[in-house]
Amino acid sequence: MSMRWGMTVPLGGVPLAEHAAVFTALADAGFTDAWTAEVAGTDAFTPLTLAAAWEPRLRLGTAIAPVYTRGPGLLAMTAAALAETAPGRFQFGIGASSPVVAGDWNAADFVKPFARSRDMLRFLRAALAGEMVDREFATFTVKRFRLERPPAVPPQLMLAALRPQMLHLAAAEADGVILNWLAATDVPTALAETKEAGPDFAVATRIFVVPTDDAGYARTLGRRLITSYLTVPAYAAFHRWLGREEILTPMWDAWERGDRKAALAAIPDALVDDLVVHGTPDVVRARVQAYADAGVTIPVMALLPTPELERGGFPALTALISALGHPSR
Repeated sequence: MSMRWGMTVPLGGVPLAEHAAVFTALADAGFTDAWTAEVAGTDAFTPLTLAAAWEPRLRLGTAIAPVYTRGPGLLAMTAAALAETAPGRFQFGIGASSPVVAGDWNAADFVKPFARSRDMLRFLRAALAGEMVDREFATFTVKRFRLERPPAVPPQLMLAALRPQMLHLAAAEADGVILNWLAATDVPTALAETKEAGPDFAVATRIFVVPTDDAGYARTLGRRLITSYLTVPAYAAFHRWLGREEILTPMWDAWERGDRKAALAAIPDALVDDLVVHGTPDVVRARVQAYADAGVTIPVMALLPTPELERGGFPALTALISALGHPSR
């Protein structure tokens, strides 16, 4: 049974300033980890800084901080500050993100994502160890940078990866890999590309969960998410690699035509059920555990809204957190 049990924070519908109670509820329920994302909501670091101060029982992780939206020095300083705030409890996940996040929203040139990720990984390894970095990398140059406050316990560096080249890079040079948007049955396919990793190699996976027994509601929400994510070129290529080209081509074709309704209708129930975990809390916990059984060491739920949560407010949320907690608590 997985010893790590994560939740994506912050949770929807709860102001960030009121998350102290959320972090306590997570820890009380047996959640060991709080992980953030960085798209267009909160940044990846502020919620974790609050969690570090408010709930010392939780381990912390970013999944992910994009490698384009901050300069190398600033990214190292931000990670070092959080590592100093929560020594030994922080895992630093980086990744390429997407052309929309990096380019359209942050005015960065989204070019050579593999090389940029590799270069940032190598820079951060040296910088967070307190070394002077004076080097011309393939995608950027850093001149005589040294952290003034290198963390006493440097964070583990994790790399978001989908396909073989990035998975091999994670195994060779990172302390762990971050997976996303795959079924539990897909995990062995991805991890087969990380065989050169050491025995302590961490594997984190964000798992979208809709804890409701209203399957129609969950599938409708899941279809919207699938069209939002799997039409992004990197995720489309990932699922082609996983063998889903035939299943997803009708959705991709409709999306390219601009027919959003047809794209949603083209997604079969079975695919939604594979990629989006839904059902009662007991069912959700069992299905999340299936990811751990397949090789994920840090399963991280991403809690999506349900009719029950909308009706019940914060008391329903805390009860749900307890119901979704670690099975062995």
